[in-house]
Amino acid sequence: MQLFIEQVLNGVGNGVVYASVALALVLIWRTTGVLNFAQGEMALFSTYVSWWLTTSGMPVFAAIGISMALSFVAGAVIERTLIRPVEVGRSPLNVVIVTLGLFLAFNSLAQLVFGTDPQKMPSPFPRGSIDLVAGAALRKDTIGLVVVLVAEVALLWLLLQKTRLGLKLRAVASNPESARLHGIHAGRMLMVGWAMAAALGALAGSLVASERTGFDASLMQTILVFAFAAAALGGFDSLVGAIVSGLIVGVANALTIQYVSWLQGIELILPLGLILAVLVIRPTGLFGRRTVERV
Repeated sequence: MQLFIEQVLNGVGNGVVYASVALALVLIWRTTGVLNFAQGEMALFSTYVSWWLTTSGMPVFAAIGISMALSFVAGAVIERTLIRPVEVGRSPLNVVIVTLGLFLAFNSLAQLVFGTDPQKMPSPFPRGSIDLVAGAALRKDTIGLVVVLVAEVALLWLLLQKTRLGLKLRAVASNPESARLHGIHAGRMLMVGWAMAAALGALAGSLVASERTGFDASLMQTILVFAFAAAALGGFDSLVGAIVSGLIVGVANALTIQYVSWLQGIELILPLGLILAVLVIRPTGLFGRRTVERV
């Protein structure tokens, strides 16, 4: 029983990370209708920036905050200079190709600028654990990750549901043409969506790096696959779905590694299987909404 509880708690810790990246994927999908395959590598580069700032003696939270601000600006610039020219009036496949190119570019640039040696990101949370029932222990950094995730969700919900900016973002995502007729600058809203997603990715990457004994340029690649699985399982238009599904994927993966020995070393079968199952059984995801279009 102790081993089971500990694996569930470990899964929750990993699931929070998957949920954070899935939030960025869902946010950019809801605001722009684009799947950003470079989300993980953009977060990787931002993580290196956070780490570099900490090497100069800057506190971890301050370093992460500056990295998020820089990522916000970079996300806006990328949308304006690289995504928008190939998106407007052209095939969606063009955007996919550009994001795949960004995936390779950011990964190579991170290695070129920061090197290929593993680095250690200091943790913003206290070390240690809290004893629970049945001899299991809950790590304090897991609690910190959950608190950060809850704060993310609350702020995003307030932004999208209770502010004029959120209303404009949702209007552009729902129907760009109608939004333009109502005086909403659709291009500006798309740029804000990319910027916000980049900032969320920077936060997620920095936090996951702080929980590892060391990180390198491959940090976000596996995490991105699990995050896509979480976003697909929850529904790409649901923030709540990204959170719940991220936790489901994290716990399921931890239990699979522990109890299904023949899957050890090929854990990516689980998220890929989830994506396939969702696409076949319920393409809108567990929390996604069906859209009905009149022909």
